[in-house]
Amino acid sequence: MTWAVHVQMAPSWFDPGKTPSIVTPFMIMYAFHDALVQPRPEHPMAPSLATAWHESPDGLTYDFMLRRGVTFHNGDPLTAEDVKFSFERYRGTGVLELKQQVRVVEIVPPTTSASTCTSPGPIF
Repeated sequence: MTWAVHVQMAPSWFDPGKTPSIVTPFMIMYAFHDALVQPRPEHPMAPSLATAWHESPDGLTYDFMLRRGVTFHNGDPLTAEDVKFSFERYRGTGVLELKQQVRVVEIVPPTTSASTCTSPGPIF
């Protein structure tokens, strides 16, 4: 795939933890980074780093089962600790809303992360 983006890129556009909440950086991040789930033409919430997920009946807790065999560029395996770290590290423009809506991200076993929200909503 070849992408042609006619904009001047800022370094923060490469870092999901610091990106501003405008649409242009998300074209870059979608090409370089992966997410637990991603919108795809065939489904609005398709598996990506999470192979499956479960929402509690009250809509407050989401469990994400991580894909096995995923590694970082240095060979380290993806774990639920990495999901928690990414959430806690996020400092982008939407940080206040995200931190108000998601109370905590926990590690269940090493391959599952659980996110607890303050109220039901479309955060996930």
